[in-house]
Amino acid sequence: SGQKVCYGDFKRSCYKLAYFQDLSRRVGFQEARQACEIDGGALLSLESEAEQQLIENMLQNLTKSGSGISDGDFWIGLWRSGDGLASSSACPDLYQWADGSISLFRNWYTDEPSCGSEACVVMYHQPTANPGLGGPYLYQWNDDRCNMKHNFICKYGPGIFPTVPAGNSYDTSKPEDQYHVIATETGIIPNLIYVVIPTIPLLLLILVAFGTCCFQMLHKSKGRTKTSPNQSTLWISKTPRKDSSIEV
Repeated sequence: SGQKVCYGDFKRSCYKLAYFQDLSRRVGFQEARQACEIDGGALLSLESEAEQQLIENMLQNLTKSGSGISDGDFWIGLWRSGDGLASSSACPDLYQWADGSISLFRNWYTDEPSCGSEACVVMYHQPTANPGLGGPYLYQWNDDRCNMKHNFICKYGPGIFPTVPAGNSYDTSKPEDQYHVIATETGIIPNLIYVVIPTIPLLLLILVAFGTCCFQMLHKSKGRTKTSPNQSTLWISKTPRKDSSIEV
């Protein structure tokens, strides 16, 4: 989705789902790891069942949103460097988190990890696939060849602000949404406030100047229309003359 989502009032981590409907845009493990690091994060590490549930809920919400998301596993940051004892019973203990986390939490699918040449781990996301022996291929983990092409999930340290689109709503009746930080991208209204407030003194000055001009123009207009005493008697002769034609 390309959007960071943060939980826990910035006291917990932020996440980004990188999902590509175009199969040709999906990437290998190392490419996904590099993309997260360039973006200031790391491939997802999971420290508990609660965090696993958060990611599952994010994927479920993305599926329900009608965005067209379908089958496509997600790289997480668990991997095994080198072949080592890849075929021995010690293989599962060789996996480590790319971000340096020492979490021992695991959520393997049945009979995984298979080890061998498969050294990098994905979170299953195949909602249209028929269930296997371990149930649906959803959210549990599988080791895969590192050069396979998948989506990926990045994780960011606490305090990184999210870029959740303005207007998104979250159901506070759901446990995962109780921790969601409702912090959105700066929208049009906040921007207008920052622009308008500094211009208030200028606007007041313009209004005062405009009012003064109107008052002066009105005063002059009244002065022109008022008739002076001299003008008002011009049509009456001040020195009436005797009309010689009038007989007394």
